[in-house]
Amino acid sequence: MSANQAAILWVLASTAIFSLVFASAKFADGAAGTFQILFLRFLAAFPLLLLYATITRQTLALRSPRLMSHFWRAVFGVGAVAAITWASARMPIADATALSMSYGILTVLLGVLFLGERVSAPQGVAVLLTVLGAAIVLRSQGAFSDSSLGWPVLVVLFGAILMALEALLIRVLSQAEAAVTLMVYVSGFGMLLMAGPAIWEWQAMGPWGYALCLALGPVSILGQYCTIRGYRLAPLSVVGPVDYSWLLFAIAIGVFGFGEWPGPAVLVGGGLIVWGGIRLSRTN
Repeated sequence: MSANQAAILWVLASTAIFSLVFASAKFADGAAGTFQILFLRFLAAFPLLLLYATITRQTLALRSPRLMSHFWRAVFGVGAVAAITWASARMPIADATALSMSYGILTVLLGVLFLGERVSAPQGVAVLLTVLGAAIVLRSQGAFSDSSLGWPVLVVLFGAILMALEALLIRVLSQAEAAVTLMVYVSGFGMLLMAGPAIWEWQAMGPWGYALCLALGPVSILGQYCTIRGYRLAPLSVVGPVDYSWLLFAIAIGVFGFGEWPGPAVLVGGGLIVWGGIRLSRTN
């Protein structure tokens, strides 16, 4: 297995995990606010990561000289999750996901502009295939057909920009520091950033509701780990467009979670996304 293929498998796993995380507010159906869910997620993840660092004797690795880079990565990452989770609860998941996937192209552009990465012709073809597939699905789902979706649409696009900026920092930081270091800092900063907004919108939940929100902590740790491993193995031009598979996971969530069955156009678009991902995995 090549480094690119391994990287794509790691990113596919992380995309599947975070597809569920992004849909958490929609599943909550108003029982918990977006910021409340995120705060509880980070609250559960932070001590678990510290415990893991202690058990594996990696506490010295937590002393990072790149504190501000970690802070801004947390700002971008937390902001993106908050924006997309909020919007996904207020518009169809397929629409929100298709819009969010513009982040993949932005990630490739940032890699070219700031990291000096180059996109080969085969990679360019693969990226175009994923974009075409996403456009077909977006059209078939009737995105933007409802004028009342104005604010959620803008929020999702803003979230996509933040995701691309976070991906750039993950790529840079993952080359220099351990995965646990990246995860500890984003969870710690994320908990602090979400504390105020969470208190402002706090809603009382039963034990089961709190348990589910806290369970997002270890689930997100696994997703972050997969992301970091993938971004460490391959350039942004390879791993960035793989996140278009997010659309396929969103379709599955729509079917099994909300009874939203895809039509033929969705299947065609999804097939192009998979094809583009396979072509991308075979490039060097």
